[in-house]
Amino acid sequence: MTDTFPATPDQQLIERHTDLKSQVQQHQHAYYVKDAPIISDTEFDALFQQLQELESSHPELIAEDSPTQVVGGSATFAPVEHPSQMFSLPDVFSYAELTDWLHRATNGLAEVTEGQPINWLTEVKIDGLAINLIYRNGTLERAATRGDGTVGEDVTRNVLTIPEIPRQLTGDNIPEMVEIRGEVFMPVTAFNELNAAKAQAGEALFANPRNAAAGSLRQKDASETAKRRLSMIAHGFGSDADAEFASQHQSYQQMAAWGLPVSPYAQLISGDSDDVMEKIIEYIEQNGSNRDDLVHQIDGIVIKVDDTKFQRYLGNTSRTPRWAVAYKYPPQEVHTKLLSIEVNVGRTGRVTPYAVMEPVLVDGSTVSMATLHNQDVVKAKNVHIGDTVILRKAGDIIPEIVGPVLHLRDGDATQFVMPDHCPTCGTALKSIRDGDVDLRCPNAQSCPAQLTGRIEHAASRGAFDIESLGEEAAIWLTNGPGPNPADHGGVITPSGPGVITSDGQLFDLATNGDDELKAKLADIRVWREKRSKGQPTGQWELVPYFYTRNTGQPNANTKRLFAELEKAKGQPVWRTLVALSIRHIGPTAARALAASFGTMEAIREAAQGGDHDRFTQVDGIGDTIATAVIEFFTTDWQASTVDAWANAGVSMADEVTEHSDALEGLSIVVTGTLENYSRDSAKEAILSRGGKASGSVSKKTDYLVAGDNAGSKMARARELGVTVLDELGFTDLLAGDIG
Repeated sequence: MTDTFPATPDQQLIERHTDLKSQVQQHQHAYYVKDAPIISDTEFDALFQQLQELESSHPELIAEDSPTQVVGGSATFAPVEHPSQMFSLPDVFSYAELTDWLHRATNGLAEVTEGQPINWLTEVKIDGLAINLIYRNGTLERAATRGDGTVGEDVTRNVLTIPEIPRQLTGDNIPEMVEIRGEVFMPVTAFNELNAAKAQAGEALFANPRNAAAGSLRQKDASETAKRRLSMIAHGFGSDADAEFASQHQSYQQMAAWGLPVSPYAQLISGDSDDVMEKIIEYIEQNGSNRDDLVHQIDGIVIKVDDTKFQRYLGNTSRTPRWAVAYKYPPQEVHTKLLSIEVNVGRTGRVTPYAVMEPVLVDGSTVSMATLHNQDVVKAKNVHIGDTVILRKAGDIIPEIVGPVLHLRDGDATQFVMPDHCPTCGTALKSIRDGDVDLRCPNAQSCPAQLTGRIEHAASRGAFDIESLGEEAAIWLTNGPGPNPADHGGVITPSGPGVITSDGQLFDLATNGDDELKAKLADIRVWREKRSKGQPTGQWELVPYFYTRNTGQPNANTKRLFAELEKAKGQPVWRTLVALSIRHIGPTAARALAASFGTMEAIREAAQGGDHDRFTQVDGIGDTIATAVIEFFTTDWQASTVDAWANAGVSMADEVTEHSDALEGLSIVVTGTLENYSRDSAKEAILSRGGKASGSVSKKTDYLVAGDNAGSKMARARELGVTVLDELGFTDLLAGDIG
């Protein structure tokens, strides 16, 4: 029998809801985190049902941290904009580079320190995932991944299952809103236990704790995240919260007082430059030798200027702080067998050799392939097929072959011979210009490998941002399945052509597009290896990729693909320019062109008229880019892609403003959260009016536009006497009413 509730939530009802919520959370913690349930499943289900019914009758009681909204819910990972930018740390890889950075930072502070010693905070660099927690009035409101530093993914539901992250801050001096920056990780012990359980179940193992943490944080079912035993350590603030503290280490003390987890390994260092460097090296080497004994994996050491006033004085570049650096430990080197050297054809036709090796564990990841860049690099490294080679990870990320172990080379080792014809379409390879070491396939229009690369690129985050169209989907849209992998050592070899045979057909797949082309998706089959009790069998079968095997209907990813293609049609012109794969055109150049020309047709007219000077007059556009744009629009098949996309409904013009030159020559910084502008739309508004959208405040800054939680840039602007505008003032500035 279930409880009945009155029509309005009085105080007794609120207390009942709080009690039910607390009980369910307690039992979830016991079940998912401690693996020691207190009550039976039946009793728990009854409690949970009562909570659901209460919230169904009175939805005003539902809060973000309610168990009905967290564990067991389906995570959507919606994109969210950070109130203030999340920066990446600059890396150094040697003591010499670290010494140079230390001297630069010290010299940069010479005017304000007046010869007084600078305090430095050293911390271990956790090998995990950056997270941004927003607390409002002490309550956790949202958790988001770093993303591109400006926009991340909402992972609040899953983060709420991490026991170390408090839902409510405790203690004194809690601000109205605060951004907590930290790192989510999987403790080494939890990682070992998880992989042991996966091995026993016959499932594929995680390569390292970082991968395991990433996979766990993005589970669609938050109850699965809860089982993974993730943890978190806080290491900084966003917005302007750090201005309340004299130093970084004092801010850590405050975070700990609020109930947030902070690193036990941080160490404060002071003294003159030489003395500081000696102490930092000692800290680096001590933690390097003990890195396997720490709670979590680390990939380096972070050194920060401790004084927050000095941090603000040094400021940031567009991507990194000038007051902090990450020293990365030297890469681990291992030996493995070089089985073969294959070649890959990229979207620009560049043919790149890569090594196929016996799988080997390097710094926690299993590696079986590594790029060799071009035939000159293969010769310079003196590697032969069949060699035992030295392998390492450059910067702890990219697998790199150092060279061969020469004394182990035998008579069966053979030299690599660069092919003279494209392995995908058979066209003779050639260098684009004299002296170019790279060979390229000149068959840009019809080469299946290049088409695959361009389709994948068009869907990338910097272009149309079609999340459901990644590398694998692009391969199967543009290629057939190829021969049975059972006859080729288990290697899947796609072979073109596929359903899409030209760039212009991309949007024919959309919801209102070419039904005949979409119907062909149902016929696409890909090779998948059969498994028995989680283990590979060596037997392969062709299975549908875009449609379900049983119903013959589009699967969930395909439905999302259709919807996202429709959404992509409304993207601004600069994203379309990036998606076209015009050589040398990235987001920065594309924004500049779109802001200057306004429409794709205007760009085309200038290009087809050979108006080279019109392009080089655009800020940031030089001869190379101008030539590339002209070549693109004067090549019939490439220009026809623009026509095909336009006919499919892709937007080819941005909204025209009456004040296109209102900000000519002005440098403007936008910080904080604006009510009517996203970070991107504010930048677009500045650029479209001839202004420069800068990421940092300097003496050259004309205006700082400050929204809510404006952060340290506000303090820097005041120090320099920069004019500060609120959102209303920004609107007036855009309209040309301020000058």
